[in-house]
Amino acid sequence: MSFTLPDETKDKNTPPNYEKDLSSNEQKKHDSEVRKRIDELLEKKRLKDLLDNSEDW
Repeated sequence: MSFTLPDETKDKNTPPNYEKDLSSNEQKKHDSEVRKRIDELLEKKRLKDLLDNSEDW
């Protein structure tokens, strides 16, 4: 016999919508900040890879 809890029946592939309470302008600002942060992290990774691959050490 198996019991299913209500939380187990939810679709686990659907991400939660954390931004649903933000207004349109706040959402745009948030998206812009997130994209900026992603760009910074990608640039940092790129520079680290260049440094790690350099033969100067």
